[in-house]
Amino acid sequence: METIIVVENLSKSYDQLQAVDNLNISIGRGEVYGLLGANGAGKSTAIECILGTKQANKGNISILSMDPKRDRKKLFEKIGVQFQETNYQDKITVKELCEVTSSLYRTTADYLKLLDQFGLSDKLKSQVNELSGGQRQRLFIVQALIPDPEVVFLDELTTGLDARARRDVWKCLAGLKENGLTILMTSHFMDEVEVLCDRINILKKGRSVFCGTVQE
Repeated sequence: METIIVVENLSKSYDQLQAVDNLNISIGRGEVYGLLGANGAGKSTAIECILGTKQANKGNISILSMDPKRDRKKLFEKIGVQFQETNYQDKITVKELCEVTSSLYRTTADYLKLLDQFGLSDKLKSQVNELSGGQRQRLFIVQALIPDPEVVFLDELTTGLDARARRDVWKCLAGLKENGLTILMTSHFMDEVEVLCDRINILKKGRSVFCGTVQE
């Protein structure tokens, strides 16, 4: 299996707080890999450092054989990102948001097909702030898929959703998995990673305490 993401000895600290401590990750093409841990375990910080949006104190990182810092512009044409907290203008509609996102990339997927795939085709004219929590999260997945990426990063995607909305999002992600997309996701729900992930890495206070398959 071709290795898509390599993280070696990644560390990030804030004053006396060690947010991420010598994290090592290797993810193959088509694999769904989960960073699991309680709030404050270092999952989101790790994702930001891997993407190069936050400066790590040390570590070597490669995504699609590119350096997230040095090859930033080229890399971001090939990956999709959904962050834990995503803020949009209050009055922007679903269609407007998709068009704005599409304008940022040279090559894009058809957002109308993506909206249909994720059950949002009837929400084109709706304002984003009018959507339910589950609909917003599905829309955020669509935003991450608009660049037609090889790798997608998803951060705490189902936090705050009820059981039905979570299952709807899981169904969408399972479809992406079947299509062979490489996914790095964070979660603090064990049932979620059991359903979706091929392998997991459990973080506690920034350190990896387990790495392996869900069955292990």
